[in-house]
Amino acid sequence: MAVVIFDIDGVVRDVGGSYRRALADTVEHFTQGSYRPTPEEIDRLKSEGLWNNDWEASQELIRRHLTTQKLAAQKLEFISQNPDQSSDQNLAKSPASYREIVQFFQSRYRGTDPENWDGYICSEPLLVEPEYFENLTRSQIKWGFFSGATRASAEFVLQRRLGLVSPILVAMEDAPGKPDPAGLWQTLEQLNPEITEPIIYVGDTVADMYTVNNARQQQPTRTLLGVGVLPPHVQEVPEISQAYTETLKAAGALLILVNMQELTPDLIENLSKT
Repeated sequence: MAVVIFDIDGVVRDVGGSYRRALADTVEHFTQGSYRPTPEEIDRLKSEGLWNNDWEASQELIRRHLTTQKLAAQKLEFISQNPDQSSDQNLAKSPASYREIVQFFQSRYRGTDPENWDGYICSEPLLVEPEYFENLTRSQIKWGFFSGATRASAEFVLQRRLGLVSPILVAMEDAPGKPDPAGLWQTLEQLNPEITEPIIYVGDTVADMYTVNNARQQQPTRTLLGVGVLPPHVQEVPEISQAYTETLKAAGALLILVNMQELTPDLIENLSKT
């Protein structure tokens, strides 16, 4: 039987109205209200496989917008004054520091009360029932989590919302960001370093699938399988859902699920024989 490791955002919880909303708020704030990215634009950025961290994604969207808006006019002016120098790097800088971006983002996502969170995180819909994990355990399937979310945010949903007791978790603070597979190996180490069964990683982004691909390159003798899950925000329009499905498949997903609970013990057993 395989070992299953889950991403959290877009898989265990719906972050369309929380993380992604905070991301859009942050970009809008630091572009002085001139630009608010749409869900489709955020998806396009994340389809590049490099922006799993939403703080970094916010900073990159801010940078790209400012570059697009100011490059032509400022470049002409800069070149006229400094004909032997390039201005691209100067123009691409964000007016806000990374720390300021993180602070604003967190004020929206976690809220303004550091002790009793009152931000968008409090209204995230759950995409799985606690019984799902109980069923995996009864079927003798080992499971854990590798997420780009902060540990506090991940534990909030896993322990406080789902009631899981001390789940195996590798979070943002514990490993390099995806698609670096180090966190995947760390999760496996905590589950059982002697495991030789196939490893299934369940995620909703291109970066998740790239993580599996990179892990496979590092240990080609291991069986590593990527299973994609469609996040709720892309399921509303069939064309968007289909495009997102194709993107995940192109990134290496073995199959695509609408909800993680479709990954039943029977399906896990069948995949382990793939």
